[in-house]
Parts: sequence; structure tokens; C-alpha cells
Amino acid sequence: MDPKLRVGLKFPIYLDHHATTPTDPRVAAAMEPYFTERFGNAASASHIFGWRAEAAVEEARERLAAAIGAADGREIVFTSGTTEADNLALKGIARAYRSHRDHLITLKTEHPAVLESCAALEKEGFRVTVLAVDRFGLVDPDDIRRAIGARTGLVSVMAANSEIGVLQPLEAIGRICRDRGVLFHTDAAQAVGKIPIDVEALGVDLLSMCAHKLYGPPGIGALYVRNRRPQIRIEPLFHGGGQERGFRSGSLSLPLIVGFAEAVDLCLGSLEEESARVQELRDLLWARLREGLEDLQQNGHPDRRLPGNLNVAFAGVEADALIASLRDVALSSGSACSSASPEPSRVLRALGLSDAWSRASLRFGLGRWNTREEIEWVAERLIALVRELREKGRGGGPGPPSSPSNSKG
Repeated sequence: MDPKLRVGLKFPIYLDHHATTPTDPRVAAAMEPYFTERFGNAASASHIFGWRAEAAVEEARERLAAAIGAADGREIVFTSGTTEADNLALKGIARAYRSHRDHLITLKTEHPAVLESCAALEKEGFRVTVLAVDRFGLVDPDDIRRAIGARTGLVSVMAANSEIGVLQPLEAIGRICRDRGVLFHTDAAQAVGKIPIDVEALGVDLLSMCAHKLYGPPGIGALYVRNRRPQIRIEPLFHGGGQERGFRSGSLSLPLIVGFAEAVDLCLGSLEEESARVQELRDLLWARLREGLEDLQQNGHPDRRLPGNLNVAFAGVEADALIASLRDVALSSGSACSSASPEPSRVLRALGLSDAWSRASLRFGLGRWNTREEIEWVAERLIALVRELREKGRGGGPGPPSSPSNSKG
């Protein structure tokens, strides 16, 4: 390996931006006064500290609403993150409409916050249809159309998948839901700030998002709840002070809310340029890997994917072995597993990949501060490691891929 490639690089190199992102210093600077000088409880209506806090929260609502094309800042309900927002959307809608709408539709590739919420609702007597996806991870909108029945109340489809980056056809799904009088929810945690999102154009009724996936602080998220055509009812998960129009009781975190809005604005201010830059780095990484290695394949759709996402399976190598050897690089195997009992990725298995191929897959999540020099170094290091593991026969992964359309050559 050329030692010159290490010159000027800062280690470790972070390529796990789908898991979380570092808080942008500009976001931290915007938040800082609200911990000290401008603190307050937005529900305190009797003094200036409460008034100023409420004004800051309402301004943040408007900024977040504008970022996703919502008509009114009051349609933004603050939560602790996307997981809570997903739970509130699915359980809140299902329970509010259960007398005549007790059927939900979702996908096999959804986040556990959605799938486990659906499983919990099934125990309460609701019916759930979990649809398959194609080999690229895309759902056929006609499958959703056929699955909708007279008692279907909600369809939940993730905007962008956190493992394979696939972008679902939200506009087509939204149109079907609107035509059939069914509410449409999307988990957009990986999409907001990275690709354009417009809830009006997409026909989305509920949208979950969070700050820490877009260079904002962890611990804050939001659920967009349409307030007109139709006006949506939700049964709350929490009960208490009646904050957030009664949808989500609990004192609001003023600094985190301010940081959330600032992070979204920064992303949208450079969305087109940053998306192009990150996609160029992603394509460079894939090109370098294909030039240096045989028998590998890209998982997910080759084009309909997040700009910074790359998911690759390496024949003859277990992803965990690569991660253990790449101590200078933060990566994820993309599989839900524990050290005691590893399980193949549910998402990759839904694409039709074998357990062996799923365990051979690495997820790369590129972000704001990654550089070309980093990508060149990671590619060269990976190529060397894969060759070494294959030669030693310690990879333990699958043989060459059976799908030449996704593999080198």
C-alpha cells in the first residue's frame, strides 16, 4: 500500500453516516445560547423566558414544515426521534380509527420501529399486510393497490432505506392512497436533508424524521401530521401536560429543537451541490472496488438510491472479518446481529440474497466531511484486505455472485 495515501488523512475515517452524523459546529453554535442565556419552557406563559422559548419553538416548526413542503408549522409534532415518531404514527392512527379501519400495510424492508409497531398492533387484534420487494428493494405500487381493502387505514413505506439506500416510489404510492381514501405514512429519517421531499407533491399524510441523521443533535425528532384535507386524528402514546396539540405530552427540549431546524436549513442550503459531491465519491469508491476485485456485487438499486449509500457484498469474505481488520474505518455490516448470535440482514434477505451473501455485505454511508483522499485510501485498504482474506481462506463468505448484472464484468 502506498504510504503517501496516509499523508494528510485524519483517522479514524467515518463512513457510517446512516447510523448517525456528527453535529455540525454551526448547529452547536446555534443551540448554545438556549442552554444558558435564552433558556425557558415553551409552556410557561406568564413570563418572558417562556414567551421567548415559545417563539423559538414556533419558528423552528415553520422552518421544518417549509423543509418538507408542509403548509403549516402546526403540523410538526416534536418527538424524541424517528422511532417514537414511527410508533406514534402507526399506533396512534391505528387506535384512533380502529372501529372501521383496522388493517395496515407495510414492507418487509421497513425499519424495526415500523415492523415491531405493526407486530405489537397485531397482538391488539389489528391486521397487517407485509409486502415483498423486488431484487433491488423496490415495492411495486400495484401490489399496494391490490392489498388495500375496505378496512385499510394506513400504508407505511420508508422513503429511503437505511441499509441499501433504495428510494421508494412515494409519489405513486401516495396517489394510490389518496384515490382509495387511505392515510399514507413514510419514515423519512434517511431522506430529509439528502433528497428533495415535498409532502404535498408526494401525497404524504404523516412523515417521521429526526435531527441526528442530518448533522443535528441526537434526541430530537418530529412527526408531520397533516391538518387539512384530511385533518388527522391520533391517539397519543403519552399522557400528561397536553403539549403538541395533545399528540405528545412532555416538556419540549428547546436547544435540541433549535438545533434541529438549523441542521435542516444547512442541509437544504447546499442540497444539490452536496448530493452531487457525495454521489461522486460513492461512485469513485464503487469504481475502485470493481477495478481491484473480482466477484463482488452491489446490493440495492443501481440508480434509485441515496447519493451517499453503497452496499457491497464481497465473495469469499465475511463482512465482520473485514470490519475487524479495518480499525481505521467506521463501517457497518448492515445486519441486525449480536456477538453471541449473528443474524443475516433482514433487508438483504428480503432482496433474495442468501444468508451467506448477506453476511458478506458491507454498508458504506458517505457524508459531509468525507474527502476523495479518504475514499481512495479506504478502497485500496479494502482491496488489499479482501485479497488477503481470500488467499488465506479465512473469509468464510459465499462463492461468486450468480447475478452478472450486479457483479463485476
